[in-house]
Amino acid sequence: MEKQAWLLFNSQLPASPSSSRVMVWRRMRAAGAVSLQNGVWVLPHTEEQAEKAQNLLAYVKEQGGTGQLFVVNSLTDDVEADVLHRFETERAAEYDEFLGHCRDFLAELERETQEEKFTYGELEESEANVDRLKKWLPKIQARDFMGHEMMETAVAQLQTCQQTLDTFAETVYQRENA
Repeated sequence: MEKQAWLLFNSQLPASPSSSRVMVWRRMRAAGAVSLQNGVWVLPHTEEQAEKAQNLLAYVKEQGGTGQLFVVNSLTDDVEADVLHRFETERAAEYDEFLGHCRDFLAELERETQEEKFTYGELEESEANVDRLKKWLPKIQARDFMGHEMMETAVAQLQTCQQTLDTFAETVYQRENA
């Protein structure tokens, strides 16, 4: 197995206020890092990720904390497989949640169609839902360092949501302008 170079980020922050620890947690999650244990995160080693981690390390120090950033390699294939599995598991959970929201959207639009609720209000609400999905998927994809197999399904499902919305919109326009 070819081993990936990893960024290993660890930090320790004062117990109070907790907001700085939450900020670190949120930024690491947004970057796509996986937690190895409390305060220890791993990311694929890229220039972009190194810059994000360095900026976060500066933030930690500004908040009165300490931290380090290392470039590391796993010692064994088992460790490498474990880290890769953690990334895969987290992305699968994100894609699964995204797909659930797509299913909910499609079910809602199906209900609105069956009940013939072809109003501008319903259309605006549905457009806002698709816009949220369109903003969310690229964030997941940016964290998907390993190219998870669910990515294609998520992209196709978003297209289905958009196509279904387009059909609904046409009906709304026809009914409202009739």
